[in-house]
Amino acid sequence: MTAPLADKKVLVTGAASGIGRAIALELAAQGAHVAGADIQRPEQTVREIRAAGGTAVAIGADVSRPEQVKAMVAGCLAELGGLDGLVNNAGIYSSLVPRPFEQIDLEEWRRLFEVNVFGVMSCCQAVAPHMKANGGGRIVNIISGTPFKGIPFMLHYVSSKGAVLGMTRSLARELGPSNILVNGVAPGFTLSEGVMGNPVQLEKLREVSRDARSVARDMVPGDVPGAVAFFMSAGASFITGQTLVVDGGSHFN
Repeated sequence: MTAPLADKKVLVTGAASGIGRAIALELAAQGAHVAGADIQRPEQTVREIRAAGGTAVAIGADVSRPEQVKAMVAGCLAELGGLDGLVNNAGIYSSLVPRPFEQIDLEEWRRLFEVNVFGVMSCCQAVAPHMKANGGGRIVNIISGTPFKGIPFMLHYVSSKGAVLGMTRSLARELGPSNILVNGVAPGFTLSEGVMGNPVQLEKLREVSRDARSVARDMVPGDVPGAVAFFMSAGASFITGQTLVVDGGSHFN
């Protein structure tokens, strides 16, 4: 039986840990050739994929630096011989401390948007010409459930993800004629390695997030990749501009 994503070539940003690592592992398990990118080369993720018999390469890149994004995509094309999909997962979240918006200075807003918004835009700009020349492709943006809920004390983060939500919809319109499908996956509060190292987030968000879910348990990185793999698959060939909320039924979109 042919693997669902056999020989698809996919670039995953933020692949060193957490949700990005889980996505890279799952896409590879479904047959994709994966380029894992991160601000530090995600060598461990790549080793795990190769140990399981998959194909993967590691690329170091800071998505907030456009010149590094261009080099990242060029490296992906050179190493994998093509590019069928992009997963925009890199972002700032786990290091954030919830607090009133009056206490969040403009510099922190800028840094968050440089990565969470402009980084996504730069990656899309870098892959679009190749996907157009290749007859199409798939882009999946990792968003967040927070813009749908409007949670307090994380205004800069919620705003950044709201921007990516809007970007996903507009890009779907713009790139649809080129057969490039753009969708989003919006996870709930996830117990990634970074979050587990942030005691303030755990104290303020873990219990309330769990209790709000229809499936009342903690969410882990492995809960997200199935939705991403679906958007990359043949079964999603006529779906674009959509965002699938993956949060155990906390928000019904």
